This record gives sequence, C-alpha cells and structure tokens, in this order.
Amino acid sequence: MGEPGRICVEEHYSDDLILPFQSDSAGASGRVVRLGPAVHQVLENHGYPEPVSQLLGQAVALTALLGAALKFEGTFIFQTQTDGPVDMLVADYTAPGHLRGHAHFDPDRVAALEEKGDLTQQALLGRGHLAMTIDPGADMERYQGVVPLDSMDLNAAADEYFRRSVQLDTFLRVAVARHYEAAPGGGMWQWRAGGLMVQNLTREGGHSGIQGDPDQVVEEEAVKEDWNRMRILAETVEDQELVDPMLSPERLLYRLFHEERVKVYTPHDVSFHCRCSQARVEALIRRFPASEIAEMIEDGAIRVTCEFCNRSYSIDPADYLA
Repeated sequence: MGEPGRICVEEHYSDDLILPFQSDSAGASGRVVRLGPAVHQVLENHGYPEPVSQLLGQAVALTALLGAALKFEGTFIFQTQTDGPVDMLVADYTAPGHLRGHAHFDPDRVAALEEKGDLTQQALLGRGHLAMTIDPGADMERYQGVVPLDSMDLNAAADEYFRRSVQLDTFLRVAVARHYEAAPGGGMWQWRAGGLMVQNLTREGGHSGIQGDPDQVVEEEAVKEDWNRMRILAETVEDQELVDPMLSPERLLYRLFHEERVKVYTPHDVSFHCRCSQARVEALIRRFPASEIAEMIEDGAIRVTCEFCNRSYSIDPADYLA
C-alpha cells in the first residue's frame, strides 16, 4: 500500500484502537483513534439526548487521543465545568487503554436549544473552563492544566491547552456519528467516534548567538514551512473519514500525508471499562461520619449508583453504624 518509504503496512479495519504515526521529513508525530463498541457502550449506558451524547462522544475521543500519551500506569482526566445547558463533561483514560465518561446537563435547557435549532458546542457548553489532569496514582502528585472555555468548542479548547501549557503546535479534530450496522435478523444504529492528532516535534532552537544569522533564519523558516504544510494537510480531513468503518486508519493517513514519508507503529487497543466496585464504594462510605451515613439510608439500605456506568450498589448500613 503506497510508495516505498511511505505507508505500506497491514491495514486495521477493526475498531477501538489507537494508531501512532510519525513523519520524520516534517518533524511531526500523531495518533489516529477509531472507536466503535467502546464509545457506543459509554453513550448507551446513559441514554442521554442526542446532542449531549454527541458532546460526550467527542470528549471521549479527545480523551483517548490525549490519554494515549501516558507512559506509565495512571489516568488522564478530561473535565469541563461551564454555565451552559451541559454544565459538566467528564471522561477518563486509564492505561493501558480503558475509557469511560459521563455528563451532567439541564434537560429543559437542552430541549430549548433543540427547539431553536442552536445545537453548537458553544451554545451547549457556555462559558467556563476545561481541566486536563494526569493522575500517576500511588499517592504521586497530580499534574493539571486548565484553559478557559469561552465561546469555543472542545477541539479548540484542547488546542489552546497545548499552545499555552505545553507550547507545542498541535492539530486536533474528532468526530462522532451514528452508523447503521446490518446484521442477520435486523441491524441497529451504533455510535462511532474517531479523531486525529498531529504535533510539531521540531523546536526552533540552536541559536548561534549572532543576531540575524542567515543559517538560523533559514532553518527556522524551514521548520515553520514543514509544520504549516502538515497542518494544512491535516485540516483537509473530513468528519466522515474519521468515523468511516470501511476506511482503515492507515488508508486515512495515506490519503492525508502520502507525500510526507509517514510511518506507522503498532496500534494498541482501547475499551470501555469502569473502575467502580463494591470495595471502592464501601471505602468511599467509610470516609463519612456516622451522622451523614445515617442520612443516606433509604428503606434500610444505602444505595449508590456509579455515574460512569450506572451500576447500582446496595450497602448494609449496619456495617458502618455499629
């Protein structure tokens, strides 16, 4: 597939994977994410209105793209807090590839936007902030970056995070859609999501110390030109290409960057997985004083529902009030 030295590898038509790639000639690297059953399960667990599911699906796809950079056992958390109808989105990626997410929203305000036909991300989110947190676990210190969410979508906010906090030129785009999957006895509509991230790895360094050094100027201009070309090519990607089950990630990269000597690496799998458990719920309840635990009792039991997967737990309060 493709010319020698360019993309020429086995194509992966399966879903729920992240494919890393790199272009040495352009000094750029990136990832393609393709989500099927993983994002479908996240969204179907909740049964949100379609605009909210679309928004959460984008957050999950971005979380997969960004969380895949973790080089250790840990969790990447993507969270918005805003004043719009969808006032909170939370998605997290736990290495080596577990995804989950949930949203909080005002049904009446979302319905009002649907009636007006104003379902842009800006209208749904409103103003607030986006926080991206890396939690290494094992009582290690967390790292968090925060950017404002003021009249911009999730792609733009994540892009702004890299520009401000990491000072790394980055292109991000994600898409979410329903796709009809035929099956014996009748098909069904399935949620799908996909994303593309490209980053400029070449830093403008190597100053000679001579102001106006022509060699340095030429080198810096070449770096800018390489990145601008890579970004322009990335911007041609269409939403349908990101979610098309018949277009492999390798074929997509060839379409976009076939002149940039792109090489791909081994893809890794992702899946929906929630970390909740009976033991975690019990540990959480033990943190509360007895007076507050007593207020949680309904019909002789304490019932807790996980916000991420909707699994319900029933706890015997006698174990905590003795």
